[in-house]
Amino acid sequence: MGEQTGPVRDRGHGRAPSMADVAAHAGVSHQTVSRVLNDSPLVKGATRERVTAAIAALGYRRNSAARLLATNRSRRIGMVAAHLSFYGPSMIAASMQDAVHDAGYELALVGLSDPTPGDLREAVDRLLDQAVEAIVVAVAHEGALETARGLDLPIPLVLTQGVGPDEALAVGIDQEAGGYAATAHLLDLGHRRVAHVTGPLQWVEALQRRDGWRRAHEDRGLLPGPEIEGDWTPPSGHRAGTRIGGDPEVSAVFVANDAMALGVLTGLHEHGRRVPDDVSVVGFDDVPEAAYFWPPLTTVRQEFATLGARAVARALEAIAGDATGPVTLVEPALVVRRSTAPAPRA
Repeated sequence: MGEQTGPVRDRGHGRAPSMADVAAHAGVSHQTVSRVLNDSPLVKGATRERVTAAIAALGYRRNSAARLLATNRSRRIGMVAAHLSFYGPSMIAASMQDAVHDAGYELALVGLSDPTPGDLREAVDRLLDQAVEAIVVAVAHEGALETARGLDLPIPLVLTQGVGPDEALAVGIDQEAGGYAATAHLLDLGHRRVAHVTGPLQWVEALQRRDGWRRAHEDRGLLPGPEIEGDWTPPSGHRAGTRIGGDPEVSAVFVANDAMALGVLTGLHEHGRRVPDDVSVVGFDDVPEAAYFWPPLTTVRQEFATLGARAVARALEAIAGDATGPVTLVEPALVVRRSTAPAPRA
């Protein structure tokens, strides 16, 4: 007979191997196995290797319910995220997943397509039913954010979108600073009236990026160019680009995300406006494709990996009772490519 390589199960009852089986197989106590599973420094290297080998040989999987009963710790962090089909929200969720895993936790994710206050409360209740130790909310809608801030929960709740610099239990990217950097870059190139294609204005982050656009003009004593509301999608950007293409006074536009910027580029090209010779364009997000737009897109990069790590760190601090004071927002970075150039001469 060949050697058995798969997980070993009790031949009489077909049950999964237990911690006691691992202890017997490794020749150690039940407590030693528990210490290995909890990464205790009290276990010597050779013993740890023996227990780890026994776990692999038996195909042992830890019983999360039993762990919760024994420790009152689920090692699970919940997350409520909205509009995961969009680049920004999906990257926040992905960065959270990586950071939670690196911290030795599991992520319980509830995605919302329509983040109304009622939907948010229901999502939080679902996560509480899963015994999560903290909840991270990545929802940028004004009404849902207001609801989240007003929740009275038995566990910490951390906000990651639409936050300001003074919020105590929150992390975020400085959206206003990103909008300011994008607009300042265009003004410093000599453009005097920078148009802006906003995101949907019920999104707090769209408002924050617009605030940066306005402040960059105010600091220079200039009036901003036209403002056009979009919905984060390329078709809405195309409609905006068509309007801007017909306005010869506009020589630059800051677009609130890269997907809309792609549509703006197409609309401008269709009107015979050359980018960047006639009109300079700056986006926001730095999606992987931005460097391959034509021309390659100048944009604002959001550091989502840093955001995910900070969100998890903040949640763990709150679980331990150590989260005190506001945190510094992550600073976005302007990435200059070939869609921007000095303003054309009059």
